[in-house]
Amino acid sequence: MSRTTIRLLVILSTLSIIGVILTQIYWVRKALAMRERQFNQQVHVSLQEVAEQLARLNSVMLHNNPVEQLSSNYFLVNTNSMVDPGILEHYLKASFLKHSLVTDFEVGIYDCASNKMFYGVSLSTRDDRKAPTQTANWLKSNKYPYYFGVRFPNQQGAVISDLRGWVWSSLLVLIAVGFFGYALFVILRQKQLTEVQRDFINNMTHELQTPIATIRIAADVLNTPAIKEQPERLKKYTEILKEEALRLQNQVETVLNMAKAEKNTLPLNVEWLDVHQIISSLANKYEKNLTLKLNAQEPYIYADRIHLSNAISNLIDNAFKYTPKDPNIILSTSTTDHTFMVSVKDNGIGIANEYQDKVFKKFYRVPTGNIHNVKGFGIGLSYVQQIAKAHHWKLKLKSELGKGSEFIILIPLKKTEGNK
Repeated sequence: MSRTTIRLLVILSTLSIIGVILTQIYWVRKALAMRERQFNQQVHVSLQEVAEQLARLNSVMLHNNPVEQLSSNYFLVNTNSMVDPGILEHYLKASFLKHSLVTDFEVGIYDCASNKMFYGVSLSTRDDRKAPTQTANWLKSNKYPYYFGVRFPNQQGAVISDLRGWVWSSLLVLIAVGFFGYALFVILRQKQLTEVQRDFINNMTHELQTPIATIRIAADVLNTPAIKEQPERLKKYTEILKEEALRLQNQVETVLNMAKAEKNTLPLNVEWLDVHQIISSLANKYEKNLTLKLNAQEPYIYADRIHLSNAISNLIDNAFKYTPKDPNIILSTSTTDHTFMVSVKDNGIGIANEYQDKVFKKFYRVPTGNIHNVKGFGIGLSYVQQIAKAHHWKLKLKSELGKGSEFIILIPLKKTEGNK
């Protein structure tokens, strides 16, 4: 499957997921609005019936539209006469049950003499609960001398409870969409890992074949009878065999160490080391273009000799790899604020800001378009970071595109043996 096809699949899947979610939200909102209108209509019809019953009981004329909705959950009913609280409660509960309004509600009766609600009670059509309620915060009207108010404090909850089927179906749809999105993410992630693994195997095959081919050629030369009569040539090819065998060993060890580090089992043989001595021995194999500035006054730390050497070697090799023209690599040390610092600075191609956080990921290589002139496994910097984590060091990167990079290892100057 091509990258364009995958990208199109991701876009279409994302749009489909967003479309399903927005559609579900739209219909749930529509259902809530419709149920709220239905609830208000049921309340209007019920209160209209109560008003008519009270009018007949008190022998008074009823206003054409005795029910008025003052807010989303508050209704006012004109009665044109005084109302007995007990009778009103009975009429309200009977009418609400008749119209399937199973909910909690509050009733307040207005007294025109005192211009305030003189009676307030909380009732429910679910059971026979009855409790007094505050009347000070009831909305009042100057349009009628006699009226009562009905308030539904849990109206929104009642509306939502009537739509539990819609809510549960929406949740199931969202869960299904979530699983679909997660499955798509896992599939794409797995494909990406497969591509990374394939690239790693290709790079590793190339990197291992190079020293093997050199060793085979050197071995063929050494196997010729005439080589015995050419001691200088014999020595040269013997050195080649030694160097390529060492190179092959280092590559294999790098891969094995990364496998151990991935399982958090990177073994450390911590000892008291002279960093300057290690750096000087490593610098011997670089004939030129590597400048040492060993300014640290106390170059002694607790560390694993092999892993420290590998970390510094990886940073130096990386610097040379990405400095294609006139390399000027500076390897320096210093001590500041109880910290020992090892710096490897180059004048190479640099790393763009968007890639600087990614270069320490395993197998990651900075995109270079169709140019692939730098070989490697893509695990060098990841290995260096694993070494730093195992020793509880810090690894920093300073880089500017086109102006080079600087990798800095910060080592706390404290006498600790770390993780053994």
